Amino acid sequence: MKTGMAISDLAAEVLRQSRAKADYAVDTRRLQMEPTGDNVVMRILSEEQVDMVEPMDVNILAHRQLGTHLKIPAPYYDRMLTNAPDLLAHNVNQWFRQEPSQRMVRTLDGAARAFLSNRYRRIDNAEIMEAVLPVIEEMPEVYIESCEITESRLYIKAINPRLQNEIATGDIVQAGIMISNSEVGLGSVTVQPLIFRLVCLNGMIVNDARTRKNHVGRAGTADENFQLYTDETLKADDRAFMLKIQDTVRAAVDEAKFSQVVGMMRDAGQARMNTTDIPGVVKLASRDFGLNEAEENGILARLVEGRDLSLLGLVNAVTRHSQDVCSYDRATELESLSYSMLNMGKSRWNQLNSQVAEFAMAA
Repeated sequence: MKTGMAISDLAAEVLRQSRAKADYAVDTRRLQMEPTGDNVVMRILSEEQVDMVEPMDVNILAHRQLGTHLKIPAPYYDRMLTNAPDLLAHNVNQWFRQEPSQRMVRTLDGAARAFLSNRYRRIDNAEIMEAVLPVIEEMPEVYIESCEITESRLYIKAINPRLQNEIATGDIVQAGIMISNSEVGLGSVTVQPLIFRLVCLNGMIVNDARTRKNHVGRAGTADENFQLYTDETLKADDRAFMLKIQDTVRAAVDEAKFSQVVGMMRDAGQARMNTTDIPGVVKLASRDFGLNEAEENGILARLVEGRDLSLLGLVNAVTRHSQDVCSYDRATELESLSYSMLNMGKSRWNQLNSQVAEFAMAA
C-alpha cells in the first residue's frame, strides 16, 4: 500500500484548507475570464462590473470542468490555454453570456479549484474526518495504515488485524476499510472494504461493496447568497449519513464478504498462467483493464520478482506496483483495479491464456 502522510499532518492540512476555502453561487454572466500573459484568471463581477473577490488562478481540474460545461472539446481547450489564452478567454466569455446558467465555483487559497452544478452538495473533508477518526480511535487494535489528501480526494485506509485469514501457508491477509471523499466533483463519499496482505504490505480495495453519498442537493442560486453558507436543512440529512458512515466503519468490514474475497484469492492462486509468453498475458490483461505501458512494464517486473505465475500472482503484482507510482490517486485506482482483475472470472482468464498460446503458435 502506498505510503501517504501521517494522520496528524492530514488533520492539520484538512483544518488549514477548511479555513482557506470559499464557495460561490454565481450566474455565469457575472463570470469573466481574462488573459494574463501566457495564462488566464477568473473574475467574479457585481452588476456594476466591480470585482467581488480578487481575480483567481484556475487549476487544471476547474479548466476541465469549464470546458465540459461549455462543450468545448478538451484538446481544443488545452491548445487555446497553452497557445492562445486570449482566444480561450473570448470563447469562454461568449458562452458564459450566450447560454447563462447558475454554477458553483469552489476556491482554495484564492484559486478556482472546481466549477460545478449549483445542485452540488458540499460534503467536506473536515466533516468526514470529524465522523471517522473518533470511531477508529475507539476500536481495539484498528490502526490507520495510510492516508492522504490530494487535489482531488481525501483517503483514509485503516486495518483491523482482529479479522484475518490465510490464503496460503504463511500468507496472511487482514480486513480493512477505505474512506474517501472528493470536494471537487470527482465522486461520492465512499466506504469500501480493503484487503491488506502482510507479506508485502499490499492493499486491495473491494470495489463492489460500498456505502456512498452523492454530492447532490437543493440548487443554490446567486439570488439567495453570493458566498454559500451552511444550510441547516441539508446538514440534518448529512448528519444521518455521517451516522451511517460511523456504523460502517465500526463494522470495519463484513466478515462474510471478507471470507468470500479470501476464497476468491485462494482460487486465483490455483489459476495458473500460460508461461510460454508471460509478457503476452500481462499485455492482454493490461489492455482489458486500461493500464498504460509504464504500468504494464512495472507489473510485469513485479510478477517476475514475486515468482507466482497465477492469477493471484498477477493481482499481487498490480497491488505491489501501485506502491511505485507517483500519484496517490492512481495508486488507489490500481488497488481497486486489482480486485476487478481478481474478479474477472475463470473464463476470461482462460481466454487470455489461450490467446497467448495462439499467438505463440502463429509466430
